[in-house]
Amino acid sequence: MSLDDFTSIVKDYDEPKYRAEQLFTWIYKRNVQSFAEMENLPKQLKINIANNYLLNPLKILKVTGTKSATTRKFLLECNDGEKIEAVLMKEQKRITICLSSQVGCALGCEFCATGTMGIIRNLTVGEIVAQYLLLLKESEKPITNVVFMGMGEPFLNYNNVIKATDLINHPEGINLGARHITISTAGIVPQIRQFAKEKQRYKLAISLNGSTQEQRLKTMPIAKKYPIDKLIESVKDYYNARRKLVTFEYVLLADINDSELDAKRLISLISDLPCKLNVIPYNEIGGKFNRPSDEKIQDFLGKFINAPFTVTTRWSKGADINAGCGQLVVS
Repeated sequence: MSLDDFTSIVKDYDEPKYRAEQLFTWIYKRNVQSFAEMENLPKQLKINIANNYLLNPLKILKVTGTKSATTRKFLLECNDGEKIEAVLMKEQKRITICLSSQVGCALGCEFCATGTMGIIRNLTVGEIVAQYLLLLKESEKPITNVVFMGMGEPFLNYNNVIKATDLINHPEGINLGARHITISTAGIVPQIRQFAKEKQRYKLAISLNGSTQEQRLKTMPIAKKYPIDKLIESVKDYYNARRKLVTFEYVLLADINDSELDAKRLISLISDLPCKLNVIPYNEIGGKFNRPSDEKIQDFLGKFINAPFTVTTRWSKGADINAGCGQLVVS
């Protein structure tokens, strides 16, 4: 709930407006797990709220990975029994949480385990924020970065994702800076345009994974609805409207999109657009695709030495516990 929502609640109970700010602070800044912990609220108000509202809609069922590990995966249960996964990653001073936006996913990308689930439902704003607050309790250090790269397609749950992100960013609450929050999409063109039109401050990442329309169609059915030329056009319009770099994510699949020709075509496709390229060697999920050899990966990366954009490689953390990119799934 937003601060305005809390204001409406306390008004219903004939409480002064500042009680809403206290509620907001207890939940988002102090991260309490029960209404009883809200020490400066009247007892009757706490009883009334507890009788009518659920504070946390998620519970942790299982944690994979030890506290000392660089990556831990959390299996979370929603109030209706549906399950999702979120991931906590440590890299020196950087603590990143990978959030899910849906139970399952409708896109059916064949290299992604979540796609095998189909779509079950969107997560609520509360279920998205609760992932952050629960894992913050489990983290030994403050979370420094949020990425919407977990289960689901964030831009098919656009309104809830933006509302949840606004709460994570809210200066009187969690107060995580907008430049530390990245939303990744497989290429939902209308929402990319909406994101630009609304002048959203959060970082945008695009799962490209191919250098041609035909190539994208092999692995990403969404390319049929939103062809690669329309996708690139929407990203150019986004940059022109916001003057912010987009990160293109490119999952490297053996004998699918890892050739020298693929590298040349990729450079040609995005070289006139201010951007970053994040190459992600494929994390195998037991399907028909394979990870390229280390030699092949290095050969591919070598073709970008003189590229007119920044190129990084994401050596996914947590692949050993099925917590890497594309490996999240629940049965």
